[in-house]
Amino acid sequence: MKAIPEEYQINQTIDQRKYLVNGELKTWNGNTTEVFSTISSTEEYKPTLLGSIPDMGEPEALDALDSAMKAFNRGQGVWPTMHVKDRIECMENFVRQMKTKRDIIVKLLMWEIGKSLPDSQKEFDRTVDYINDTIEEYKELDRNSAKFQKHDGVYAHIRRGPLGVVLCLGPYNYPLNETFALLIPAIIMGNTTVFKPAKHGVLLITPLLEAFQSSFPKGVVNILFGRGRAVAAPIMQTGKVDVLALIGNSKSANALQEQHPKSNRLRLVLGLEAKNPAIILPDADLDLTIDECIAGTLSFNGQRCTALKVIYVHEDVKDEFLKRYSQRVDELKFANPWEEGVKLTPLPEPGKPAYIQELIDDAIEKGAKIKNKKGGKQFDNYIWPAVLYPVSKDMRVYQEEQFGPVVPVVSFSDIEEPLNDMAESNYGQQVSLFGKDVYALSPLIDTLVNLVCRVNLNSSCQRGPDVYPFTGRKDSAQATLSVHDALRSFSIRTFVAFKDNDLNNETVLQLLEAKLSNFVSTDYIL
Repeated sequence: MKAIPEEYQINQTIDQRKYLVNGELKTWNGNTTEVFSTISSTEEYKPTLLGSIPDMGEPEALDALDSAMKAFNRGQGVWPTMHVKDRIECMENFVRQMKTKRDIIVKLLMWEIGKSLPDSQKEFDRTVDYINDTIEEYKELDRNSAKFQKHDGVYAHIRRGPLGVVLCLGPYNYPLNETFALLIPAIIMGNTTVFKPAKHGVLLITPLLEAFQSSFPKGVVNILFGRGRAVAAPIMQTGKVDVLALIGNSKSANALQEQHPKSNRLRLVLGLEAKNPAIILPDADLDLTIDECIAGTLSFNGQRCTALKVIYVHEDVKDEFLKRYSQRVDELKFANPWEEGVKLTPLPEPGKPAYIQELIDDAIEKGAKIKNKKGGKQFDNYIWPAVLYPVSKDMRVYQEEQFGPVVPVVSFSDIEEPLNDMAESNYGQQVSLFGKDVYALSPLIDTLVNLVCRVNLNSSCQRGPDVYPFTGRKDSAQATLSVHDALRSFSIRTFVAFKDNDLNNETVLQLLEAKLSNFVSTDYIL
């Protein structure tokens, strides 16, 4: 084992006892849960203790909910009624403080979830960019709303208003970026929030608690720790949550949604699972295709909702693709996240290697073969990606979203085969389409855009750039997340209307001149 560079060593554990409710960093004196990394810091393999977090339950959950409700105060709270420019100033203050925590958050991303150093740095920097882009987009949204419209003798001043209380639950694979892609637009639009970090990637939120506390009015952001079932369920059961914002899986989303007594009143902003396919046509440029499929299937060990989770390859190029792709998989470097050139890193979930082995065993039993020499090789905290072929529909690896390092490959001779599979699938997020013949591509694109929400031409699937819409069909998503769309997902169009007469015109002129209303305003934010 290589020595761990001093700047990445865990010299002391983080025993997190603070949590944020009603603007106070309260101290937790109850039970705690230890947080381990599957990365070993000793010669003989042993998970590394990183620290501990509070194991909270219903009383704390309801206390946080009460704090968020008081901060919203039936629409009368300081935050929902605040002028847009003042909310922006609060967010700018937060991001300034956040930038000072880059080193510790990057370090914890590596240890907690096994993300490589470059990817951990990218996740932090991308999140800062996302916040800054959100601020700029919100300014533009407000500028476009700073006017009056008139139709049929009725004036309207149309803006976007908050929805109320948001319960925010982020994922472990992008515990900073995707969590903040929910939390930041929810906050800036005037909502109040209760936020629980994911099971893995939880300690990296703790350096930001003070920034949240000092940047926003009390009760706007409430941060709890614990198991989702113990914390989120009691909050939903009250029926007092207006928005469920969750990135995770559809089972969790359905279970929480069903606990809300008036689910018709619940706005859902969900990023859920996917089984994004690659479709490789006979004229595909195999050099480019293999590069993109390596990135698509195995970036962060395939632990991305946007990962390529099944590869359809045409019979004419199947043998060449399998040979070259399998060789490339075996050439990838497995090491700890901070090592140079690393492509495969320890899996954060202790049970994940055993689960991947189950998928491999099931596929082999039903006729698949491992096409790469290292496929299925076990480590203490990893299992080498297995390229499986031929894969059939009765195999678990075809049916389940594997969310880890195993690659099912299906060959086809008729393009209707992958198209029918996609139409029958429970998921509909993205597809990667590899080929050059425009006469073959054109009708395919026209069909695929009706089955998924993003068609990646000769490119692997991905979420970014964050200005582009990120959503899905069927079980893959609800609402749209992008810098532009997220502000709309966490708000509702609301307006002041008045008939064109002398009394109303004079009253509105006085409202504008007095500048007493934060809503009725034509101020232009620079």
